[in-house]
Amino acid sequence: MQSSEIIGWFADIGLVDRPTVGGKGGSLGELTRAKIPVPAGFVVKTAAFERFIAALEKEDPIRPKVEALGSQEMERITAVSRELRERLENALLPEEVNSQILASFVELCGPGNNLPLAVRSSATTEDAADASFAGLQDTYLWVIGLEETLKYVRSCWASLYSVPSIAYRRKHGLPESGVAMAVVVQGMVNACKAGVMFTRSPQTGDRSVVTIEAAWGLGSSVVSGEVTPDRFVVAKITGEISVREINDKHIRHLPAPNGGVGEFETPEEMRREPCLSDAEILALRDVARKIERHYGRPQDIEWAIDHSGRILLLQSRPETVWSAKQSAPVAKPAEHPMQHVMRIFGGRR
Repeated sequence: MQSSEIIGWFADIGLVDRPTVGGKGGSLGELTRAKIPVPAGFVVKTAAFERFIAALEKEDPIRPKVEALGSQEMERITAVSRELRERLENALLPEEVNSQILASFVELCGPGNNLPLAVRSSATTEDAADASFAGLQDTYLWVIGLEETLKYVRSCWASLYSVPSIAYRRKHGLPESGVAMAVVVQGMVNACKAGVMFTRSPQTGDRSVVTIEAAWGLGSSVVSGEVTPDRFVVAKITGEISVREINDKHIRHLPAPNGGVGEFETPEEMRREPCLSDAEILALRDVARKIERHYGRPQDIEWAIDHSGRILLLQSRPETVWSAKQSAPVAKPAEHPMQHVMRIFGGRR
């Protein structure tokens, strides 16, 4: 099935398409085109969101209501958020949007249409190199069936009007006309272990190492902070593993019997066992190096290893903390360049 104005398959999109597929969608397309293993999927583009919002705004305004809010008016923000989320979650999709999501769903899931899916928000303002908007919208895991998929696409759109998301935009004065939501729909990884890795040290900023955090089960337990993951630090060039921090991984996130994800106790014999072998650590390092080379800058990467041992990438975004520190000016610009010199030498007695 070919991509369209409403649907974008990963193989057809990349970072240049972020205005229409969002940060997450652009990243997954970019990784796919770079031949880095990513679970198959498609993006419901921002054009679908725009048509959905336009149909709703014929009945009652949405964006003007948000722009009328003050950044400190939390009571009003909460009330407007509740109203808008309910409207979006219960509204019918425009017919063309509905039919194209249906066709793409059938294409992705194949016979039986029971492939477990991840339905993930992909805002156009998230994962920028200079300011991360990630984490303010919703993701739904282990979604099964067309009706559930359509439900969670609407829920992702509605999460653009969550209290934290509205408050963030009002605080930063972002115009509502420039804010849109794409939604990633992709095959779920039945992960036996998963986590995150950074192509520079989060603690020191050292770019010669890859730091890997890992836990049993799905990576949502690591991303949410519900489990203290194992931590490994490995040299990019030599492969020397300099840090092995093994923690008590008391819970795992696993598929729940009736869909979605549940929290389960980790068997006692696994809790304090390292969840990665040396071979897996080195394989993750190799993938991290390849991704960093492709993007040309340090990355914050989500990964999973399935029960067959395959490494699959779920997301890669620019690392922002150390990059921001390095780009910050060391001194406030002076009106005249010589003032810097005078301050330096004027302080020496």
